[in-house]
Amino acid sequence: MSRAALLLLHQRLCATVLGAEDAATLLLTALLAKGHVLIEGPPGIGKTTLGHTLAASMGGVFKRIQFTPDLLPADLLGYSLYRMDRGEFQFIPGPVFANCVLADEINRTSPRVQSALLESMNEGQVTLDGETRMLPAPFLVIATQNDTYATGTFPLPEPQLDRFLLSIAMTLPAPAMQSRILLAHANGEIPLLNGDSALISPAEIRALQDEVSALPISVAIAEYITALCQCLRRLAGAEHAVSIRASLAILQAARARAFLDDAAAVYPDHVQAVFSAVMRHRVLPNDGADPAMLVRAALEQTPVV
Repeated sequence: MSRAALLLLHQRLCATVLGAEDAATLLLTALLAKGHVLIEGPPGIGKTTLGHTLAASMGGVFKRIQFTPDLLPADLLGYSLYRMDRGEFQFIPGPVFANCVLADEINRTSPRVQSALLESMNEGQVTLDGETRMLPAPFLVIATQNDTYATGTFPLPEPQLDRFLLSIAMTLPAPAMQSRILLAHANGEIPLLNGDSALISPAEIRALQDEVSALPISVAIAEYITALCQCLRRLAGAEHAVSIRASLAILQAARARAFLDDAAAVYPDHVQAVFSAVMRHRVLPNDGADPAMLVRAALEQTPVV
């Protein structure tokens, strides 16, 4: 039933944001790999709609945060409130205590607030006032940011970018698809979400994630991932351009992609399918070269073992 629910979920994502089939597949890949997603693109392209559709379809607790310049870390994580009637402090959890958090326009708030998500995204917990509180499982952060207009934005620092398993680039669809989108909206063919629209439960998601983690990885695949990362480091001109966390992210994402393809193990095709999305936001070349070009070059120059 869970795998059938995944198929229905993918169909809903594609029906809600027409022309976003690849983005929908990558979103499900991140969900199965226990990773977080950064969706980038110009305004009005469907980034928030796609993230909201997945969040509303997952079941569990969903919170949306509109990131603004005046946001504070407590607005995300929560705070302790002194209760006069009880003579003690009561913890008021913030919106990060959810199964799915939609961080809309994450680059419109300060680095101080952005960094408040580091612990929760990396370790699935929040530490406040000397006490560590675990976040619910599954825990998924879907962040969106406009990459066209830089006015009033704060670029995400490298440690924050590294916490995202995948970066999904959404672009303007072809003219034919734009016409199809207009007609679909005019005819009321775009599905509307309501409170009873969940297609898969948190328990089912956790079970699927466990199956993904059990997919075998051969020595050849591990060596292929290592070779890809080494090639990308060389092309970027810096040994630190690709971290070990990035290598592990390729492994996690490739496993999830293999699971979506109903494969018994991970093959080079699965690694190649996720490599660009895993690396495009992590590689910062010393000479200012286009990271996308370097990622493509690494795929072309690394022989398949």
